[in-house]
Amino acid sequence: MTPNAVNDKGIKNNDVAADVSPKAKVRKSGLVLVILFIALIVIFLWSFTVGRFAVPLPELLTVFFRKIFGLPATWSDTTETVLFNIRIPRIIVALIIGAALSASGAAYQGLFRNPMVSPDILGASAGAGFGAAIAILMSSGALTIQLAAFACGIIAVMLTYLVSRLIGKANNSVLILVLTGMVVSSLFSAFISLAKYTADPNNKLPEIAYWLMGGLTSITAKNVNLMLVPFVIGIIPILLLRYKLNALAFGEEEAQALGVDTKKIGFIYIICATLLTASSVAAGGMIGWVGLVIPHLARMLVGPNLKYMLPASVLLGGAYLLLIDDISRTFFTVEIPLSILTAIVGAPFFIYLLVKGRNSWT
Repeated sequence: MTPNAVNDKGIKNNDVAADVSPKAKVRKSGLVLVILFIALIVIFLWSFTVGRFAVPLPELLTVFFRKIFGLPATWSDTTETVLFNIRIPRIIVALIIGAALSASGAAYQGLFRNPMVSPDILGASAGAGFGAAIAILMSSGALTIQLAAFACGIIAVMLTYLVSRLIGKANNSVLILVLTGMVVSSLFSAFISLAKYTADPNNKLPEIAYWLMGGLTSITAKNVNLMLVPFVIGIIPILLLRYKLNALAFGEEEAQALGVDTKKIGFIYIICATLLTASSVAAGGMIGWVGLVIPHLARMLVGPNLKYMLPASVLLGGAYLLLIDDISRTFFTVEIPLSILTAIVGAPFFIYLLVKGRNSWT
């Protein structure tokens, strides 16, 4: 039977295939999202049970159940302290940082139509690192360090955007923005090096170096509150407007022909992705590879359609960094900085993704 043969219902076979294929892709993408959500819940619960002080899963569920319904405590004070003062804030912040970096990486890759773009492309990470280094030099507290990092991250991206607007032209504004971001990142990286050079080698320098490598050792409940506000502000527009970001994959002229205000959408995505990146670096230090590798993996699982790829990146990123943090604080005698582990895992995996998925990029 030829491909265009008519079946017993009078419908051409190739028409049936064309009609079924998109629906099958939608079902597959939806199924992948459900599996990723379940995997995230499993890793989330498992993260509470591992560590120097082990909490069995039945005891964990009992604690949560009795807390939710206001029942009397049947667990020790040590369990109470470990779970609610240390483990819960750390797990929540790890989940938020992973989701934020992955979402910002996917947003930037879609906005600039380049799968090699990472969340620090516009200088947010370097700016936040400089702010933290200065705050550490001034012997500031943990909260002040995070606020300084967040503020300088925002300032760095604002500087990138303003300079690119001053020197850019309408026909290559994206290229100018990326190049300006690279320059601003290099500038703030030089400032970080200067801060490390002038720091006390016995006290401040190790503290700056350890912070820059990323870690969640000092996370408290206050960090959760600080992370939630920029995360919610940044992630909601990114998810709601992902349909319009899809149109940019065809180019600015084609997107404008479809009725998309490309400048407005680009500005919104830059602001939201900057909020996510700067707040993540402020809370956990400079954690690399998450925003670059995870969107690639999500793209391989659900395809390039941002309707599914962005939520998949959020779920994958949260689960991935949560798992990396569990390994960091459990598998070694001393806690390993997160950026070391993300590089060890991410670099080889990224090479594999480049080979495996090079034909599926948009």
